[in-house]
Amino acid sequence: MITYIIRRLFSALALLFAMSLITFFIFFVFPRLGGQTTESLAEQYVGKTQSPQAIAGVIHRFGFDQSVWVLYGRFIKGIFFGYDYDIGTQMAHCWAPCLGYSYKTNELVSHSIGQWFPVTFSLAIGSSILWLGFGIAAGIASALKKGTIVDRVGMITALVGVSLPVYLVGPLLMLAFVFNWHVFPDPGYVPFFRSPVDWLTHLLLPWISVAFGLAALYARLTRVGMLDTMNEDFIRTARAKGLHERTVIFKHALRAALTPIVTIFGMDLGFALGGVALAEQVFNLPGIGRQAVDAVSQSDLPVLLGITVVATAFIVLANLVVDLLYSVVDPRVRAS
Repeated sequence: MITYIIRRLFSALALLFAMSLITFFIFFVFPRLGGQTTESLAEQYVGKTQSPQAIAGVIHRFGFDQSVWVLYGRFIKGIFFGYDYDIGTQMAHCWAPCLGYSYKTNELVSHSIGQWFPVTFSLAIGSSILWLGFGIAAGIASALKKGTIVDRVGMITALVGVSLPVYLVGPLLMLAFVFNWHVFPDPGYVPFFRSPVDWLTHLLLPWISVAFGLAALYARLTRVGMLDTMNEDFIRTARAKGLHERTVIFKHALRAALTPIVTIFGMDLGFALGGVALAEQVFNLPGIGRQAVDAVSQSDLPVLLGITVVATAFIVLANLVVDLLYSVVDPRVRAS
């Protein structure tokens, strides 16, 4: 098992390195392949005063006059050892892990992501608890009550949930619970340690809007997995031994049906931590996803590169955790 963990760690690091290289080339090489010159790239960052001196200063600060391998080496060096950036009047030191410097906002990218990440983390963790809990519970109920009104209502609700996107569910929830009934305050972000109650009430509607569609998907997967598992020989053997029905369902049947759930949950959580852009846009939350959209509109390449690397790291980490959880959920993986 230790050898397997070490092998997965090395493969995760190799994947992160490959993704950082690909992402860097997309942002810094593809524009030149598309016909943009060094001067045209620099003009996007100069502003209104596009004098030759200003353009030359941007070219020097961004390193557009250097080879892409030098720029990539600088980027990797910043991640592991930090880097000093020339911001015109002085030098700005960026401690490792350094993800670059945004000359659009005049801020370190790692510092900016550190400010945005608590919002995205709160949104991702809260919504994942909802979609996982309610999805699995609804799937178990539908499987145990197959063909009844409980099963039909659950699957119809799941179909509706899968069909409704966040940008429709979110405004409907705000219209009903914020503007008409005044049950919840306007969605926003309040730091957890400042006020846990305000943190919960301000994020509850965004959690529900994100979790609604995913909970429906998890309910359908759990139902199918439970129905398949309940017909297995080991379930009949467990019942023949006289085990309590609750033990048969939750300790044997559900555990065996969780393998695909663990797989998809790791991917969904990784994507959510990388930035739930739609929910952050709808509810005006200053998270990583919303800032990525703003960076696209402003052509802020350092911010886009930093967010992409961070999002990729979370997805790779989520897959690594999923692989390790297989041995806990399914003993057959541990035996092999």
